[in-house]
Amino acid sequence: MARSRRGADPITEQVDTGVAELRPDVDRPRAYTLLLDQAPQSHVDLDDPTYLDFEYVRRFAIAVDLAAPPGEPLRVLHLGGGALTLPRYVSATRPGSTQRVVEVDGALVELVRRELPWARDPRLKVRVGEAREVLRSLPDAAYDLIVGDVFAGARTPAHLSSVEFAHEVARVLAPAGQYLVNMADGPPLAYARSLAATVRAALPRTCLIADSGVLSGRRYGNLVLVASRVDLPIPQLSRRVVGDWFPGRVLHDAELRRFTSGAPVRDDASARPSNPPPSLTFGSTH
Repeated sequence: MARSRRGADPITEQVDTGVAELRPDVDRPRAYTLLLDQAPQSHVDLDDPTYLDFEYVRRFAIAVDLAAPPGEPLRVLHLGGGALTLPRYVSATRPGSTQRVVEVDGALVELVRRELPWARDPRLKVRVGEAREVLRSLPDAAYDLIVGDVFAGARTPAHLSSVEFAHEVARVLAPAGQYLVNMADGPPLAYARSLAATVRAALPRTCLIADSGVLSGRRYGNLVLVASRVDLPIPQLSRRVVGDWFPGRVLHDAELRRFTSGAPVRDDASARPSNPPPSLTFGSTH
């Protein structure tokens, strides 16, 4: 079990995709932020896996909470692992869930396993591999939730932003399953608009969650897409998002159509990575 590092220096280690840093949280004795090349990737509290510090992860968790009755196990595929914040949350809130985590950086997985070990759970498996390649190998309708949270540095790779990839996600989802995807963008939100339009081409029941500052183009930040073939629980999502520590908005139906109006649906040939963050976006803390 990881020891408390309150007041200690961060742990810094070269991993396969850059320089990883585990930075102790000064306010919580066994909590840590994982950064990769200075970009915050995950926050984990080893004593309380239901404590979620990052706003986009809290929005993921709201969608997970509403995906099925409380406590009901789910089959969840996580594309992108980081410090396994959301898998730990699912294990704690939905015992018995079957989860697979796909992380391209094997050295990062070993660092997290050593310094931030997760609770032993035979239904939680971590696989080192590339997200699209692993997805292609999976059977139809295998998962209730697919979570996309893959970044190369601070950018979503182009090959995970295409309509072909979205259709592959849809193939692996159960008929009423949901795709949750985290993206980061800033004004004029061209990438976010295009990705929302692209995902809707494969999973037409889609909503977008973000705070007003990001949606209005005042700042760079995270946006979460929730997409399915079936109607989403929009009233419940909206209530939970508005009432969260980090209040946000849920765009759906006509608002989302206006948001994506004119945005291209990107195929593999035209897909682009997400826009890089402005300089000094991350600063010294999350």
